[in-house]
Amino acid sequence: SVEQFGREIAGRWSRVDGLVNNAAIATGIGGKTFDEIDIATWDRVMSVNVRGTWLVVKALAPLLRKAKRGKIVNVASDTALWGAPVLLHYVASKGAIISMTRSLARELGPDGIAVNCVAPGLTRVEATEYVPQHRHDLYETGRAMPGAQMPEDCVGAVLYFLSSGADFVTG
Repeated sequence: SVEQFGREIAGRWSRVDGLVNNAAIATGIGGKTFDEIDIATWDRVMSVNVRGTWLVVKALAPLLRKAKRGKIVNVASDTALWGAPVLLHYVASKGAIISMTRSLARELGPDGIAVNCVAPGLTRVEATEYVPQHRHDLYETGRAMPGAQMPEDCVGAVLYFLSSGADFVTG
């Protein structure tokens, strides 16, 4: 389906200027220790969060190359930076996104494509309403800038990485 998506985009436009990889499985998977996670759930998280990102980049790279200054922004998570407990599969997948971003920056840089990553913390959205209050409190009081993070708090960084102001910012 991702390859078909790439073909459909190529049939409509001659180039792609920017790509934001923001799809992920996170809802309803937390709360299990590493030894309680079942293999099917682990594989599903890795398939969507890691393989999905790679496949979309692969499908759109030819069109991003045509933009001459193409931009890719991958959305990771701060959980990969501090090692959130009882969420190993998600944390590992977002750590992979951070590492993939660095490697893709090296591979696509010669083509003029900048690849960057944002790693937001727990953000107040419908998809995080299920998260227990004590977990929200952990994130919101432990930040350098305490408080709830809202979607609009992430938009500026993504827009910057997509802009011409970030033409020489990568990795």
